[in-house]
Amino acid sequence: MIWNEPKETMSRDQMYELQSARLRKIVDRVYHNVPFYRKKMQELDLEPGDIKTIDDITKLPFTTKDDLRDNYPFGLFAVPKSEVVRVHASSGTTGKPTVVAYSRKDIDIFSEVVTRALACAGITKNDVVQVAFGYGLFTGGLGLHYGAEKLGAAVVPISGGNTVKQIQLLQDFGSTVLACTPSYAAHLAESLEEAGVDAKELPLRVGIFGAEPWTPEMKKKIEEGLGITAYDIYGLSEIIGPGVSISCEHQIGLHIAEDHFYPEIINPDTLERLPEGETGELVFTTITKEAMPLLRYRTRDISSLNYEKCICGRTNVRMSKIYGRTDDMLIIRGVNVYPSQVESVLLEIPEAKPHYQLIVDREGSLDTLEVQVEIDDKYFTDEIAQLSKINRKIKQKIENNLGISVILKLVEPKTLKRSEGKAKRVIDNRKL
Repeated sequence: MIWNEPKETMSRDQMYELQSARLRKIVDRVYHNVPFYRKKMQELDLEPGDIKTIDDITKLPFTTKDDLRDNYPFGLFAVPKSEVVRVHASSGTTGKPTVVAYSRKDIDIFSEVVTRALACAGITKNDVVQVAFGYGLFTGGLGLHYGAEKLGAAVVPISGGNTVKQIQLLQDFGSTVLACTPSYAAHLAESLEEAGVDAKELPLRVGIFGAEPWTPEMKKKIEEGLGITAYDIYGLSEIIGPGVSISCEHQIGLHIAEDHFYPEIINPDTLERLPEGETGELVFTTITKEAMPLLRYRTRDISSLNYEKCICGRTNVRMSKIYGRTDDMLIIRGVNVYPSQVESVLLEIPEAKPHYQLIVDREGSLDTLEVQVEIDDKYFTDEIAQLSKINRKIKQKIENNLGISVILKLVEPKTLKRSEGKAKRVIDNRKL
């Protein structure tokens, strides 16, 4: 089902005109209402009148997460505080939290794009949506909640964690849709098995997963474990929250709500804009937000864009599944390493669980990478020879994939901490 056919199937020429008009309006808004952007534009000798079409977006300055932190808490607001009806923020685990604000119109847009996303995943008013994303300052819970309600579906607002209760409600309420992080979905599948509950006998049929990168291998494992079809929803609080894009039933990219969020792909080193199909850093400009619009926000997510019309009938540009993040990338002895590379290997090995942690350290001038991996219950044994054999097998496969040597440490099942939100995969102890 296409929720908003006029916007999701408009021609490229129509979209160009709409985006150009909205960009002109948003640039004028931030220039006159946000001192930060006015100063940035003046430094570039730019005025709002210099922006005539969406093609002129490359003249505008970039915005980074540091800019949001430097203007904490309300320095990037484009409306008086009296017009702000909601504030979200990041956890602030790496410094000051990043604050985002919403006007009444922004909340309506938020609900609209999430509703489009859910409809894109085949969800209807007849579904029961169990929202196991966290509520509160994190945008996931409330974002999915408002969108599902706008669609007309029944919402179970359980939030994250409390796995025993999650399982009970899946059974008692007959939830047909589960929304959470992929790492928590994998944990829930394990917990159902341990509780003796056959996931395939539940009414559950669709999973909406996002907020962290996950591999195709992880997707397959979750689908098999929960007996569902999994959809990849993408968003970030700085832009609006979940609903920026989502995969459709054909699973050939994520449709972007580009009438609200204009995407670009850039080279993260040169900041040069890259052509269609090339892989680089994803950048978004919010072309309809009122309370806190952002120009050319660098997401740090690695993706590519495809402007061809999709089989589903939507013409909105599609982004590829996120390959990783430029700030998640580790450089170990000169080699680029992404956590997702380790995950993809582990999901091909029956003896291993998809629960792992990377610990980076430095001995003298040499970087070391320790990979801690949980062993599946069925293969865990006291026999040292058998464990050594499994260790060698996993170590070799990881090293072949990464191209560097690693220290592999096998740990007992359920030793590594399970995350109710975004999984913390990397501990970097180096003093860089």
